[in-house]
Amino acid sequence: MTAVIATDGPDAGVAWHYGNPTAEGRALDAGTGVVDLSHRDVITVTGSDRLRWLHSLTSQVFEGLVPGQANTAYVLSPNGHIEHVLYGVDDGETYWAWTEPGRGADLVAWLDSMRFMMRVEVGLLEGYGLVWHPGAPTGAGLHRAGEDSLGGYETFLSRDEVAGVLADGVPAGTWAYEARRIEAGVPRIGVDTDDRTIPNELGVPSPAVALDKGCYRGQETVARVHNLGRPPRRLVRLHLDGSLSELPEVGAELTLDGAVVGRVGGAARHHELGPIALGLVKRSVPVESSLVSGRIAATQEKLVDPDAGIHFRLRH
Repeated sequence: MTAVIATDGPDAGVAWHYGNPTAEGRALDAGTGVVDLSHRDVITVTGSDRLRWLHSLTSQVFEGLVPGQANTAYVLSPNGHIEHVLYGVDDGETYWAWTEPGRGADLVAWLDSMRFMMRVEVGLLEGYGLVWHPGAPTGAGLHRAGEDSLGGYETFLSRDEVAGVLADGVPAGTWAYEARRIEAGVPRIGVDTDDRTIPNELGVPSPAVALDKGCYRGQETVARVHNLGRPPRRLVRLHLDGSLSELPEVGAELTLDGAVVGRVGGAARHHELGPIALGLVKRSVPVESSLVSGRIAATQEKLVDPDAGIHFRLRH
């Protein structure tokens, strides 16, 4: 089985598919597929203060995190925009996390700048990668695996271990994996978002945002929009016109009656649903409206309620 390697885009450098994306998508559904995600940046946080420290900096609850329990956390700007994301698991001594390709160095630099007197060390690992598989892992890397929001497990492994895990399953490419992610409505930071995105636009509460924790950078915006107002944009799943061969590019404009109302994120051809994508659209866009990206028509499927927060608004 020959891998077709992606040469551009956020998943450049790993297998896009192995010759039959439809069969690979079905293998993921069946629980036999394994996906090489070794291009993603892997970081570690060690030290006795690591969970308390991460708790104070991010949108997520880290205090009391049980070894083997996976979580997702945002680092927000002072205005509440998503700057970084960590997807990780603690093994009792080290918090292992991945972030988007090319974003690890900036994330480590920012975390390092926030250490002060805390007993923590942050590192960007070379020679480590990530695999995704539907079932609970066995053998290598068992203590560095956590269940994710796609109903599978992300396991941190050395590059040599990655090859072995792929050989033990049915290799599936990022084509099938991205289609599964879009079907599940799970946004990918930096792909389905831009530098203006706030967590509320992706849905709050969410796996990445705890509304019942104390203060952290950007928390005021998240709480205010959740309690008093509605987010300016909302995440949608787009069902694309399947009669055309192309898919929209990441960041492509979405229009309604010629006016720009949003942007497209990731897009893929799903083995059952056909061409689908995620998008961010203005909250005021009617859910039933059909949109256009270039010459590709798209219908919306609601993921975030456009009236989120309206039940908190005072009525006069």
